[in-house]
Amino acid sequence: MKRTATAIWKGSGKEGKGTLTTQSGVFKEQPYSFRLRFENEDGKLGTNPEELIGAAHAGCYNMALAVQLSQAGYTAEELNTTATVTLENPGDGFAITTINLNLTAKVPDITESQFRELAEGAKAGCPVSKVLNADITLNINFK
Repeated sequence: MKRTATAIWKGSGKEGKGTLTTQSGVFKEQPYSFRLRFENEDGKLGTNPEELIGAAHAGCYNMALAVQLSQAGYTAEELNTTATVTLENPGDGFAITTINLNLTAKVPDITESQFRELAEGAKAGCPVSKVLNADITLNINFK
């Protein structure tokens, strides 16, 4: 399986602007820029790579956890994960240093300890987790 996304950039690093388009069409010429990425420019629609990585990671994690739960005989009523991606400049250039997965879960008939074990396994097994070179943490709110 292969998926594609296309980025087009025009102009200099700080003043230039770009667009992102995905194979699925969900993103079609979605704007991105230096200001949207580093300055949280208000009033402008657009995205940035870190936001997209966060969405990909949260979505992948939820699917991985749902599969782990299914294999153990459980079905989630809801898995709600927010991925907070931290971009820092530790001195040798910008890097994504940490990603915090904040999970709120409602899964009937499972003990909290069973759930936590599966949740940690999903964090390690998620394909997006495997590709990222960052410290990945997981906070769990189990209902």
